[in-house]
Amino acid sequence: MKISDLLRLSADNLRRRKGRTALTVIGVVVGTFAIIVLISLGIASNANNEAMLQSWGDLTQIQIWNYAYGSVGETPKLDDEMLETIRAQEHVVAATPFYSSNEINASIYAGKNERYEAYFYESYGVDMTALQAMEFQLQSGSWIPDDLNLGKKKIPVLVGANMGYGFQDTRKSWNSGKRQRWAGETDSLGNPVPPFVDVEKDKLTLRLMAYDSNGNEKTQDFELVVMGTFVSDTSKHYFTESGIAMRISDMKMLEQAYQKLSGKKNSSSGSSVIIGGSGGVMREQDNGYQEVYVKVDDVDNVEEVENWLHDIGYEQTNSMTQIRNEMQASVAKSQMILGGTAAVALLVAALNIANTMMMSIYERTKEIGVMKVLGCEVGKIRTLFLVEAGSIGLLGGAIGVALSFAASAVLNNLNAIVAFFGGEGIDLSGLTSVMGGMASMGGDVSIIPPWLVLLGLGFSMLVGVLSGLWPAHRATKISALEAIHHE
Repeated sequence: MKISDLLRLSADNLRRRKGRTALTVIGVVVGTFAIIVLISLGIASNANNEAMLQSWGDLTQIQIWNYAYGSVGETPKLDDEMLETIRAQEHVVAATPFYSSNEINASIYAGKNERYEAYFYESYGVDMTALQAMEFQLQSGSWIPDDLNLGKKKIPVLVGANMGYGFQDTRKSWNSGKRQRWAGETDSLGNPVPPFVDVEKDKLTLRLMAYDSNGNEKTQDFELVVMGTFVSDTSKHYFTESGIAMRISDMKMLEQAYQKLSGKKNSSSGSSVIIGGSGGVMREQDNGYQEVYVKVDDVDNVEEVENWLHDIGYEQTNSMTQIRNEMQASVAKSQMILGGTAAVALLVAALNIANTMMMSIYERTKEIGVMKVLGCEVGKIRTLFLVEAGSIGLLGGAIGVALSFAASAVLNNLNAIVAFFGGEGIDLSGLTSVMGGMASMGGDVSIIPPWLVLLGLGFSMLVGVLSGLWPAHRATKISALEAIHHE
């Protein structure tokens, strides 16, 4: 008996008992439909959670705060040598300090006779290559090469998208509403009001200002050359909105220039605060960079890298890993509960398939006897019944998958459907909250990926085959002579 003969006989037998076959298939349809839809809710919930966390910050990024509590030396020095060690760690794509100097007193001037002034704040020394790896985006200009040399007292910088709005008109009084312009401000015609300074075209002068022991002001000027403008993305860092980024070497040069100008050493920019120590007195320790960002190759590897940082002594780290794990655990728990309920439906379907096949055997006892007398192999008879059982499972699975796609489309477009018929929108937060999702993200309620379709079809067919094992085995044990005489 060929495979084509087996398939033909199986189809004929199922068609002869349409009613019983249809009722059995319905059980598989219900189970498959329930499992796929419930899993799709969990997948959509996880996707919405990921989107929400991504809006808060980069999921593959770890922030190291170099603060030590307790005795001096408890936290290893976070210097350039340690940065190279971190960069060499498996799964680490890039690492950069966000190096700032809190004690530098400086302002930025622009315009004729230095009419416009902005404070030198939200300014950081960074590794430009690392920013690119961390997917910071430029809306204009280009990244600053490490070997770029513009000449004496010229510093290449990248500025935030709205850095120009940080300038004030010094000719206006402090109480004047015209002293400063704001991003998003419009005139009487609704047109956007531009900043006083075009940071990409106007000359920007950074002026360091210090005072000697007699109170006399001392200054030193540098020209800031804007090489590009960031796309505003505060989830990555606030300087992309209104700050300044420059090379670490340039920030350290400014720091040294200010120290020389003021006649005192800057003691805080690269230090970490130690709380505790002898007598519980707050002290400072030169412990390298205060703030370092680490980019990991995949979100699933963030926890491993973060644990490694803890092991080498950096306890103060921050990432989205803990929140993400808690959300995923909540969704997984809900899926297990609801998935178990759907599995009961498939179990009932399996019992129905087994019952259908057993009834088929009793009705076809004589047919089985004739097949044996004619020399049909026992294995072929077993295969015939397994094919029939598997076909029931596969047919039910296929219909269940199709209905799942229909249900998914309805759930994802429910408000549009209701609005089309003149109704009001429906709040789906209750449905998604069951799965731990965030309806406020506005994402899909149900997502059915290709692997879930294959899982549904494969599982339903497997249920059919397993349910047919015992009936198929019973069919092979029927005596040929007794089967022929069976009425």
